Amino acid sequence: MGELYRAMFDIELPARFRRYVPPAVWVIVAFVLLAIPLQIISYGYLPGDDALRHCAKAVSGKAWPEILVVGDAFKLDHNLGWHEILGLLHRALGWNAENLLVFSVVGLFLLLNLATLPWLKRPEAWLVALLTAMVVSDVPQRLMLGRPFVITITALMTILFLARDKRPDRKNFALLVALLAVSMFVHGVWYLWLLPIAAFLFAGEFRWSLALAGAWVLGTAAAMFLSGHPADYLSQAWQMALHGVGGHLTNRTQVTEFRPFGGDIVAVIIVGALVLLRRGTRLDAAPVTKNPAFWLVCGCWMLGFRVCRFWEDWGWPALMVWIATEMDFLFAARFAADSLRRLWVALILAGATFLATTSDYSSRWTQCLTWQFLTPAAPEMAGWMPENNGIIYSSDMGVFYQTFFKNPHGHWRYLLGYEPSLMPAEDFATYQKIIWNYGDARGYEPWVKKMKPADRLVIRGGKGERPNLPQLEWNYGVSGTWIGRTPRK
Repeated sequence: MGELYRAMFDIELPARFRRYVPPAVWVIVAFVLLAIPLQIISYGYLPGDDALRHCAKAVSGKAWPEILVVGDAFKLDHNLGWHEILGLLHRALGWNAENLLVFSVVGLFLLLNLATLPWLKRPEAWLVALLTAMVVSDVPQRLMLGRPFVITITALMTILFLARDKRPDRKNFALLVALLAVSMFVHGVWYLWLLPIAAFLFAGEFRWSLALAGAWVLGTAAAMFLSGHPADYLSQAWQMALHGVGGHLTNRTQVTEFRPFGGDIVAVIIVGALVLLRRGTRLDAAPVTKNPAFWLVCGCWMLGFRVCRFWEDWGWPALMVWIATEMDFLFAARFAADSLRRLWVALILAGATFLATTSDYSSRWTQCLTWQFLTPAAPEMAGWMPENNGIIYSSDMGVFYQTFFKNPHGHWRYLLGYEPSLMPAEDFATYQKIIWNYGDARGYEPWVKKMKPADRLVIRGGKGERPNLPQLEWNYGVSGTWIGRTPRK
């Protein structure tokens, strides 16, 4: 084994070949980052949630009140910028919802990963961060969801890398304003940028904290102006957060990503390892408390016990930047830039990252292949899809995502959409009662009483699990789904 190791790693390349090692490493890293989303899409992968409704909305050309039954909490489309981008692609290129979904998944994954490389002397360091996150968390899976929060994560990572070696001059301040304006226009969560501002403040980076605060003010103003409804832009995002997190009696009625997390002990171990690595190798003279990524990781880890998205969308991305930064220093100290050893390390990391990320462990990339969609095109659905101006009642958000994705031009609305608290208050109370009682059929009775002939009630269940609601006629339309309608006389 020792001879094999020396044969592979200790060979000295001829001088005329050594100059090709650095560009070869860049090509390897870029290639594997491109190959990962393409391979996953080739499985037939579809995200399970918001990417479906984003693409369908762009194709539909409708406003949300024409798609959803909304209550007083809804005032404005908080992802307006992202829907404008997708709508432009739909109109200019004729892309349907499926094409837009491929663009969203592949394009956003590449945007985030390739945006990290220019900040690193050794791009293979980013593969370490991506591989680590893939093995111990579900963060890379979230990066494949094709949702605009990936743009916010990209902006956050860019800022953390930018502040590592540079001062906040005018050019960098303009970049901060642009990053935050784009992030808030397409994603809408203007208030969450207070987290990195606080992280820079705790790290003692007062100039960067002040610059980021100023960029936050200007970026928010730009997003407000672009939305066309400045006051509603500010209030809508804030009210959605309050209703989505605080309007529930139990977190079982919340969307999954608004629930608390369990502490992610492996990430805590990684943080400890990074601290020890810095002390053991003296990669950086500055103490860890001077690193804003450290404070963002610590703060978001604590907030994750309230809402897991603090950790997944802000804490883990900051941890990935921290990992990549430390590995960048380590690789530069251990491997010559033009050595064969560096090339071997890059190849090994590229192979491991590709295999780990594209592995269909627990069917994480192919669960969607078993979905059966409700669509008028299916013969067994004749007469069972909602009629013109009808409403689909359901307590399962998957019904909305999948049905809207396949029927963006459907002439009906959905009572439950992408956030339960957007429903009218009385319907939200009914929804909470249904979830509180684990889907007991009696919880649906307030909806059944007000259903009209054009409406449908959709309940998940097996063929032998007909809902105990005799007031309705039932059809086992597609596998795992019952559809109820008022009796036909």
